[in-house]
Amino acid sequence: MTALSLQSPVAAMKGVGERLAERLARLGIERVEDLLFHLPLRYQDRSRLSALGGLRPQQEVLVQGRVTHAEIVVRRRRALLVRIADTSGQITLRFFHFGSTQRQHLVPGQWVRAFGEVRPGLAGLEMVHPEYRVLVEADDEPLERTLTPVYPTTEGVGQATLRRLIGLARAYGGLHEWLSESQLPEALRYGLGEALSLLHTPPVDVDTVALMDGRHPAQRRLAFEELVAHQLGMARLRAQARAEPAPPLPVPTAEDLSRRFVSNLPFVLTDAQCRVIDEIATDLACPHPMLRLVQGDVGSGKTVVAMAACLQAVAGGFQAALMAPTELLAEQHYRNAEGWLAPLDVRVVWLSGRLREAQRSEVLAELEDGRASMVVGTHALFQDTVRFARLGLVVIDEQHRFGVHQRLALREKAIAGGLYPHQLVMTATPIPRTLAMTAYADLDYSVIDELPPGRKPVVTVAIPDTRRPEVVERIHAAVERGQQVYWVCTLIEESEVLQCETAEATHALLTEALPGIAVGLVHGRLRAAEKEAVMRAFKEGALDLLVATTVIEVGVDVPNASLMVVENAERLGLAQLHQLRGRVGRGATASSCVLLYHPPLGETARRRLQVMRKTQDGFEVARHDLEIRGPGELLGTRQTGLAHLRVADMVRDGDLIPAALDTAHVLAAEAPAATDALIRRWVSGGIRYAQV
Repeated sequence: MTALSLQSPVAAMKGVGERLAERLARLGIERVEDLLFHLPLRYQDRSRLSALGGLRPQQEVLVQGRVTHAEIVVRRRRALLVRIADTSGQITLRFFHFGSTQRQHLVPGQWVRAFGEVRPGLAGLEMVHPEYRVLVEADDEPLERTLTPVYPTTEGVGQATLRRLIGLARAYGGLHEWLSESQLPEALRYGLGEALSLLHTPPVDVDTVALMDGRHPAQRRLAFEELVAHQLGMARLRAQARAEPAPPLPVPTAEDLSRRFVSNLPFVLTDAQCRVIDEIATDLACPHPMLRLVQGDVGSGKTVVAMAACLQAVAGGFQAALMAPTELLAEQHYRNAEGWLAPLDVRVVWLSGRLREAQRSEVLAELEDGRASMVVGTHALFQDTVRFARLGLVVIDEQHRFGVHQRLALREKAIAGGLYPHQLVMTATPIPRTLAMTAYADLDYSVIDELPPGRKPVVTVAIPDTRRPEVVERIHAAVERGQQVYWVCTLIEESEVLQCETAEATHALLTEALPGIAVGLVHGRLRAAEKEAVMRAFKEGALDLLVATTVIEVGVDVPNASLMVVENAERLGLAQLHQLRGRVGRGATASSCVLLYHPPLGETARRRLQVMRKTQDGFEVARHDLEIRGPGELLGTRQTGLAHLRVADMVRDGDLIPAALDTAHVLAAEAPAATDALIRRWVSGGIRYAQV
């Protein structure tokens, strides 16, 4: 043991062979120290015995009794039933997997101590596959003096194995404190070893409510260190990117493409748009890659900002690529780009996985020889066959739909002449600042916090679906006034087929209920050409009512649409509801959003609908969404990498983020050894992932 240290590979520990080491690696455990930071999910109280006569279902308890009966029964499954009793009552222990050794030990008259969950059974209360020990006498073995940890595990690694290895690792010593006491918030001045000891073996009188909520000072001490390490890791990624060469693209003058584009627009940009365009222009003029996130509410005009950036690249002699997560949104961007840039003699091409082979070959040739100055597309832009002559700027819309690794992968494949392209990522999903500071810490951050003038607030109401006939009448009245309407059918089951069938049925019912009104239908299973034809007909006013699935969540701009009906609104998250509501209110007409729900409402659904009624501020919506759903869902399931935190929670521990950021700045500037060690301790795997 003396030859090993906390930095030794876990495979060097006693009892850890190659196969176990591979399994531990799946849990992120590669070094001995990793075991110390593999923290419990929850705890069990095995410090006291519960009387068998007082047990209730769903309790997780430690019990003890003498075996009164044991037998093997064969019903639907073969099982070993062992009944134990004390002076107050009895319980049955049920084993579906058992061997001859268990049958020999669990015999009448034998004392048994067992831990498990109490469940109702055919002949009274029972425990299924409890952990148990055979005792020689009733008081043969002392009770636990601490709570028993339950760790995250994987196939082939049981709780007993993890408890044994973590116990060995704790005995090694040599755990280094990389944060001084003065660098910790005053309430969290807990020794690291002391904090880990408490979390692995909490005393029985610990504040279990705080512990289970993740708010115990020992947990918060570790959460703070992890947030510091996370910021250090992201700062290192950022520094590595900043050290790479990129094409310096001159800041536009009055006669440049970017300025001519803005002056030709049929509307005036907001002050916020102008500010963000200037921030981007300054970044693009630098000889290292721009990495900037532009965040703006629905309808704030992010696309115009992106086009101005693309034209700065084109004016500098480079190409620009704009990538969107869905065909529909990418098509919308392409139509906008083509309409805006054709008068400026800028060649824009469209790249989709659904292009015919001849079309695709022509587009690829134009990108490779430089005839095309800009390309708009979906994830098809990632494919190996896509090559650029001189790619200077990559714009990624709805960044959270892709994830860190895809954004970086596109950058790597697009290197031209030793120069890395600049990157601009955009999202219409407002993200609270503390979350953005953590999840997107490798990016600069711009906010378009102003809507174009003339945008009227959308009146939002939530009503039960029993009032559907009233909504149909309201649609009729809106169409009579010359306005257009969306009716969105949300996901009823986890099946696109069923969702589309629901949309088709709703389309048929509304067509019948509204004679003389042109009703269109669009959903994810239509061919691209069919979908495009329906959307174009709606945008041009040939359709009065569009029945759709949530494919129209983003990217559709129809100023004449003034009414949005969302069916089964209780099934959607706040971000998606806010995006759907943003499809109306884009013209001069007062607009409304009707959220139809199926009662009774659960508490979470009720909270969501209340938020939608009370506010239209996307950042306020996002704050509530973060509280309700947590950061993982708000950012999207693919937004992983360094955003995956082991101890810290970006909602619960959000108040620690500013102090963690300050501490990280000090360490990065003054303590390179501490920086290296903290990154290795907490996020080295995340950095490797983000660099893929």
